[in-house]
Amino acid sequence: MLDVAYEAVDDLPPGRLARIDEDRGRIRVRLDRSAPLPDVVRQLNIEIADLMASARWFQLWDDEIVSHNTPGRPLRIEYVLDRKEDDGAILAELKGLLRVYIDPALNTAGFAASMNPVTRQHLDAGHWFQLYAGEIIDNSPEPMRHL
Repeated sequence: MLDVAYEAVDDLPPGRLARIDEDRGRIRVRLDRSAPLPDVVRQLNIEIADLMASARWFQLWDDEIVSHNTPGRPLRIEYVLDRKEDDGAILAELKGLLRVYIDPALNTAGFAASMNPVTRQHLDAGHWFQLYAGEIIDNSPEPMRHL
């Protein structure tokens, strides 16, 4: 199962406004709670570009698998300060692009809180997967282990 969570925290090193930690099927997006949202979003776009450049994440678009290395449509995620709805943050997906629209009226903690339910819902659609240490991790149930 894929687990992506956003957290507003107080323990990032000074000057570090966002940090993305990745493990098997798991991403933690840690954001500086006290920093202004535009600054956090600017740094978050840098951090997510680095993660996508790792070429470990993939999008299933119709019958095509899209990665960071897909010619003409490299997989990327963009965070944009632009209010589209009253929900705080919404996701819009195209082939090779996941755009996150964030209400600029939110603070960083509000942004983090609004991202968790929309991210869970987005991953439940089953269009994204991770290649981790040679294993494909998606949102299908983990196999049961027998003792």
